[in-house]
Amino acid sequence: MSIDANLRERAAKVVPGGMYGHLDAALHGPGYPQFFVGGEGCRQRDADGREYIDLMCSWGPVVLGHRHPAVEAAVTAQLAEGDCLNGPGPVYVELAELMVETIPQADWVMFSKNGTDATTQALMIARAATGRTKVLMAHGSYHGADPWCTPSLSGTTPNERADLIEYPYNDLAGAEEAAARAEGDVAAIIVTPFKHDSFEDQEPAAVEFARGLRALADRIGAALVIDDVRGGWRLDLGGSWETLGVRPDLYAFSKAMANGHPIAAVTGVDSLRGPAQTIYSTGSFWFNAAPMAAAKATIETLRDIGGVALIERAGTRLREGLAAQAASHGFVVNQTGPVQIPWLSFEGDATLDKGVFWASACLREGVYLHPWHNWFLSAAHTDADIDRALRGTDAAFARLRTEFGAD
Repeated sequence: MSIDANLRERAAKVVPGGMYGHLDAALHGPGYPQFFVGGEGCRQRDADGREYIDLMCSWGPVVLGHRHPAVEAAVTAQLAEGDCLNGPGPVYVELAELMVETIPQADWVMFSKNGTDATTQALMIARAATGRTKVLMAHGSYHGADPWCTPSLSGTTPNERADLIEYPYNDLAGAEEAAARAEGDVAAIIVTPFKHDSFEDQEPAAVEFARGLRALADRIGAALVIDDVRGGWRLDLGGSWETLGVRPDLYAFSKAMANGHPIAAVTGVDSLRGPAQTIYSTGSFWFNAAPMAAAKATIETLRDIGGVALIERAGTRLREGLAAQAASHGFVVNQTGPVQIPWLSFEGDATLDKGVFWASACLREGVYLHPWHNWFLSAAHTDADIDRALRGTDAAFARLRTEFGAD
């Protein structure tokens, strides 16, 4: 029995199902390991010692590379002083100042731990500010794992989503219609900076849509909330809609904010500072100093090395290589999403049979990516690393052609 199989067997005895949530390897496809023991740069090792080029970056949090020395040095230094104390350390203020300095939209910041914390906190602030209840949300969008944003899953009730009104992503007329249905009771419009629903091709936000949502929120007196948990720190250090010329009232950040250390944040405009002070939102570990030190080091390093440009370079090289390989093997593929947060799907592969087979074949070649969730690139992906990954994906395309034939 492999080490991974043994760990799964032991886990099944003491954890319901052995594993749960989005990291459950049973959901990914054949051959995916469940347990990992190490990471360095853009590579990870599983419990059986196999090494992979990591194109998932731990599902987004790792933006500088695993065990980045500047981040780990900051964490080590903070741990030597203290982490979970009766109040936050001075780094709490230093990080808040850095974020307000870095993000043009931000007049203030509040910290928490997970992306779900941040999106929930943002909606609480919007409701406190407006005295309203309804939230407009794009159909199918993922905003976290609390009952209010997790549809049709066991243990939740319809009442927990009763204050959500859905609109189609990139459909401004649909958002206007959803606002009309709320009859003046819209507290917030929440939106992702690009459409990144699992199992579907990703879709950039149209400029007219983004600017239209900003105008709609202003007109009806609602807060515009951008859920930048997935896009933040990879697309633009100032927030993912900076390039579109649109700034929200509230940004929600997490994932890549501290290069794998647990922290999240909401940034807001000055007019919402008072309402933000009125909400009760807290957690036993929300003010730990070590993750804040990690976040400060991560943001500073991304700024100093031009991290966004490095990640874009790696993503562009990967995308161009995959396009050439797919064509040479006779496959029609769709590569969607920003190059820093890519995904590849096969034309006509509605059941994802080809996608799952190809992703599993990539895994056998030492390339860890995903068949139905978007991938993530980091500043640690050098040209040589991308070329190594492309050798693996090319072999996977060859296996796919043997199994399915060319398109």
